[in-house]
Amino acid sequence: MSTSAKNVKFANDSMWVELTDGRTIGVPLAWFPRLLNASEDQLKNHTFSPNGIHWDSLDEDISVSGLLAGRGDQTKQGKVAA
Repeated sequence: MSTSAKNVKFANDSMWVELTDGRTIGVPLAWFPRLLNASEDQLKNHTFSPNGIHWDSLDEDISVSGLLAGRGDQTKQGKVAA
């Protein structure tokens, strides 16, 4: 059985994710710019999936496996053609 997220909290520019296996992971919000710049209401509006956490209004998906591996935002930052 894989580990999934069951709770998420925000404090002092950090995100704390409680996992179903009893661990809690803390990461800096600077790893996830969309979350760092989000309002409190936007942060509260999330859903859990077997693989991670999703914020529909922020277009943000964070996987538990990515958190466990120490990975932040993996969005490709390419140049937009004019």
